[in-house]
Amino acid sequence: MPLGAVLSGDGVTFSLWAPRATRVELALVSPDRTQRNYDMGFDAASGVWEVSVPGVGPGQRYGYRLHGPWDPDQGERFNPAKLHLDPYARAITADVDYTGPIFDHTSADNYTLDATDSAFAVPLSVVVAPTAEVKPLANPREPAEMVIYETHLRGFTKLNPAIPEPLRGTFAGFGHSANIDYLLGLGVNTVELLPVHHFISEPFLIGRGLVDYWGYNTLGFFAPHAGYSSSGELGQQVAEFKEMMNSLHAAGISVILDVVYNHTGEGGHQGPTLCFRGIDHGAYYRLTNNNRDDYDVTGTGNSVDTSKPQVMQLVLDSLRYWAGQMGVDGFRFDLASTLIRDAKHGIDQNHRIKQYIAADPLLKTRLMIAEPWDVGPYGYQVGRWGVGWSEWNDVYRNFARDFWRGDSNNVQELATRLSGSSDLFDHGGRCGTSSVNYVNCHDGFTLRDLVTYNLKHNEANGEQNHDGSGDNRSNNHGYEGETDNPDIIAARQRTAMNMMATLLLSAGMPMFCAGDELGRTQRGNNNAYCQDNVLSWVDWSEESAWEPLRGLTRELLAIRAAHPLLRPADFRLATAVLDADGKDTGRVRVAWFNEFGAIMEEGQWHEGLRRTLAMYLSDEDEALLAIVHGGHEPISFQLPKAPWANSWELLVHTGCPGELPDAVPADAPLEVPAWTVLLLKGTVK
Repeated sequence: MPLGAVLSGDGVTFSLWAPRATRVELALVSPDRTQRNYDMGFDAASGVWEVSVPGVGPGQRYGYRLHGPWDPDQGERFNPAKLHLDPYARAITADVDYTGPIFDHTSADNYTLDATDSAFAVPLSVVVAPTAEVKPLANPREPAEMVIYETHLRGFTKLNPAIPEPLRGTFAGFGHSANIDYLLGLGVNTVELLPVHHFISEPFLIGRGLVDYWGYNTLGFFAPHAGYSSSGELGQQVAEFKEMMNSLHAAGISVILDVVYNHTGEGGHQGPTLCFRGIDHGAYYRLTNNNRDDYDVTGTGNSVDTSKPQVMQLVLDSLRYWAGQMGVDGFRFDLASTLIRDAKHGIDQNHRIKQYIAADPLLKTRLMIAEPWDVGPYGYQVGRWGVGWSEWNDVYRNFARDFWRGDSNNVQELATRLSGSSDLFDHGGRCGTSSVNYVNCHDGFTLRDLVTYNLKHNEANGEQNHDGSGDNRSNNHGYEGETDNPDIIAARQRTAMNMMATLLLSAGMPMFCAGDELGRTQRGNNNAYCQDNVLSWVDWSEESAWEPLRGLTRELLAIRAAHPLLRPADFRLATAVLDADGKDTGRVRVAWFNEFGAIMEEGQWHEGLRRTLAMYLSDEDEALLAIVHGGHEPISFQLPKAPWANSWELLVHTGCPGELPDAVPADAPLEVPAWTVLLLKGTVK
């Protein structure tokens, strides 16, 4: 039976799965927080409690009170003094009183029941009226065409002067024509939104005067975050999200949601009890052998237990809701390894949740991206997710950073990463878009900070700079932080442009962060999850010094869109290219050239100081040559001659204006400046 609040002809039917509860009350809450309570009927076969209430309609606030044993040794923490959210709530109010009685236990003991009523301190579920489904993309985009722009919904528009101030930082603001025009002008065709499921802040952050900004602290898997609504929190957020989706789809932009099903905002059993823990601690969460404590493989205090069929069903129902009713085009699963752990907490790549996603008529049409790790045993699963999945490729990230900071001269690995990381993904029939390539993401330094800081500077987070990774693989180019030195600034911009060019010329699915093309900085903070302020928001003021990076990004995106050779759907082999009559052209789909205009020799692949490599791509109609030169001195590069190409045209490069010739010499070598990436187009007919 459908769970949650379902509107009928004259009222609403409320259904809740709570098989171990002995009594469940539905509480209908008025604006002044007074309540009308209704006992719910129980169906033992399904474990579902249900009640129909006539005269109730959209906008009604409600919650549940659950009766049962307080027996932490059995994973049971029933406490009817606490008002709980509906796990299937389509909308949730934004209010949490962190000074109120939001914990199910006393302050003295995590295992002693606290009988103080929480009704005035907790968020409430909301009955939502049905609205029309989102119109899908007129021309759904294949994964090989996608360039992912990872962005925080609020932070991207909060300071944008082209958007009306009341809409900045909201669903409506993100769907505003000015925002869409910028995305289209840059060349973005896919946005990946940091979590927009309703989330809350951790109590320890509130105690520091901070908030959870990124949103990886979900409380409602069906509810758009109320704080991102400009129109209201009593269901208006649902309509506003859909309007945003329709605007993006009308512009041809795909939308991927970053979803956090691996844990919830309740944290460990020491944390607040707002929903799942009070409904059934031992069902929703993984517990240790003593059943009292959470088994944490996420680093957040709890881990959702998808080995339980009903909990797995919750995740699948949520996915179907967002893909169907809300029109979402794909999902990026945070700490995805947690979702495929079995009843004994072991990793199972054949987990039923993956089987159901692959078989579901709706979900199998959506893009599925795994963050292929968690912090538990054997949680690192990069390259193992199989057909139907793409994966964040941290191996690509690490190598790209190492190469451009001069810490790796491995041209063999450079070729592998440029080719879509076949060493990790080319097995079991997987496709060429299995690798999501990225140099940086929301978690860590911005692109500008990667070339400006060697050390993290997270003091504003209130943890004495102990939080955040110390493995930044960055290069401050000789000075820590911002400087007026023009030589250092030029070197930093050159390196940032090289990393962007490498990313957008690599096979696979590229992803970069919103604002990186603008030179966005977090002033060295590599863990800005709690910084809902100008440190994290995109600065739209003119930053002329970094304008060349935006221009390069725009140019590369246009070139990638125009040349399918740069975005293969499969893993390329050095197979012969045939002409229209089936004759061998003398060219191959992919080849690797040295600076002498010849195919790389075996010994050259192992030269310890080699930092120059050219990737040659061709089909029946054209050839492309991407030259990556990470050396400290210029190099003369002889371009391949016929049959590889009859002539060459320079399309784009990361050098300074005038540093490369306008016309490529016909016979003489091309002088390639130090630290430069360039792309040439060859004529073959």
